[in-house]
Amino acid sequence: MNLEYKKIVSGLAIALTFAIFIPYIRSILKGDIKPHVFSWVIWGLGTFVVFAAQLADHGGVGAWPIGVSACITCFIAILAFSRRGDVHITQTDWYFFVAAISTLPLWWLTSNPLWAVVLLTVSDLIGFGPTLRKAYAFPEEESVAFFAFGAVRNTLVIIALENYSTTTVLFPAAVGVACIIVASFLIYRRRMQSKL
Repeated sequence: MNLEYKKIVSGLAIALTFAIFIPYIRSILKGDIKPHVFSWVIWGLGTFVVFAAQLADHGGVGAWPIGVSACITCFIAILAFSRRGDVHITQTDWYFFVAAISTLPLWWLTSNPLWAVVLLTVSDLIGFGPTLRKAYAFPEEESVAFFAFGAVRNTLVIIALENYSTTTVLFPAAVGVACIIVASFLIYRRRMQSKL
């Protein structure tokens, strides 16, 4: 695919990033969505580093949506903290948080973009733990659409990449699959609760 096509797909991914994050942020501000602060801190920090690694491996315009997402994700982490979105933090949440945060400095030691992305993808996936734990108890406090469109956005990110390698593809592919799992889990839990 030519660069112009990649730019268009990247632009669509960025537009979709804003389209899914703006309603999510509005729902946080209204108090309808209560994001888990640990998940968003992990996702924000990790996404920034993955963005840098993708750029280092010539991901080009396909990396731009990840950079935009990193900025917005950090903003949501700040909102989750300031609004005290989920004040019920369990010991398991702390385990997830410590495990994810402890992988972040490891990427620096590797001096290798691939290992940085592998470690940060693992960290990001661990970051889904507190959200899944919370979604089990309070599935109405998360947005199915947000995670479903997150999977679509990550598919567009992969299409827009200028260089396909494990370094550039692993993170958006893994996060896309995780988004599908979270959206499906939320639907399942809501159905189970409605039956009760």
